Amino acid sequence: MSDNRTIVTEFARLFYTERDVETAFTSFVAEDYIQHNPTIPDGRDAAVAMLTPKFSTPGAAFEIQRILIDGDFALVHVRATFPGNPVAAVADIYRLNGGKVVEHWDVLQRMPDEVANDHPMF
Repeated sequence: MSDNRTIVTEFARLFYTERDVETAFTSFVAEDYIQHNPTIPDGRDAAVAMLTPKFSTPGAAFEIQRILIDGDFALVHVRATFPGNPVAAVADIYRLNGGKVVEHWDVLQRMPDEVANDHPMF
């Protein structure tokens, strides 16, 4: 069995960089995937149905900033860009079990127009 870093790195490449939601989820996500985002139902197929249009948006970009692994948990920090919207910092948290992603949480922060310090978000 591959280690969690290898699994998450390949999942992230397919999902965020290639924007191939279906292949990423079919290859690396359990069918009974638990979703903590309140706007997406549980299940791999529901996630694919909800995320494919978003990731197919012309001009959208998802740049992986870092991947952190802690046992069965992974965090993928992403710079998300959608045409006509401010850049957003996304932290996707995944739990793995048996070589598959089985659970997901996310946190999103839009880049404000005015900032109180010079520290970058990424």
